[in-house]
Amino acid sequence: MATAARPMRADARRNYERLLAVAREAITERGAEVSLDDIARRAHVGPGTLYRHFPNRDALLGAVLADWAEELRRQGDDLVADPDPAGALDRWLRLLLGHLGTYRGLAAAILASTGDDESALAQACEPMHDTGRALVERARTAGAVRPELTAADVHRMVHGIALITENLPDRAAAADRMLTVLLAGLRPTPNGATSPAGCGESPQRP
Repeated sequence: MATAARPMRADARRNYERLLAVAREAITERGAEVSLDDIARRAHVGPGTLYRHFPNRDALLGAVLADWAEELRRQGDDLVADPDPAGALDRWLRLLLGHLGTYRGLAAAILASTGDDESALAQACEPMHDTGRALVERARTAGAVRPELTAADVHRMVHGIALITENLPDRAAAADRMLTVLLAGLRPTPNGATSPAGCGESPQRP
């Protein structure tokens, strides 16, 4: 039988909360790859204290992003009830892309943790991903997206946009342009075609 986790002592709880607050500031300033030792110094605790609470970077990111992921899940759950599956998916993907721009390096960290059952970051993001899968499935069932697409495909493409635009001076505008093109590409093609003309092929003229 599993035993309940022991409650933290007051001083341990203070250290935990201080580390989380400092980590949020540091990740906002420097991105998801910020030095963990630097976070410990800024929180005025030793590295050992940080690693007792957060044994690795994923554990710290998972704790920092738990509220972030929960907010996205909640917004997505609201969209699941939308009578327009295509519009709901579009709005969800724009929300997701906007949130991914909150922290530099976040998209890469989430992608790297995907499928790792031991990752605290993957565990924190899983409810959010479940909501995304539900929205993609609704749109696919309604015939609003290509039938061969999976939620994982869409997830990777949106994170890819976040990755390639995160250091651009016009990040938000560039990401929005690319997502608009992606959303058009998700739609089924006319006459049941599954792909455009191959590279080097010219459209036939009448």
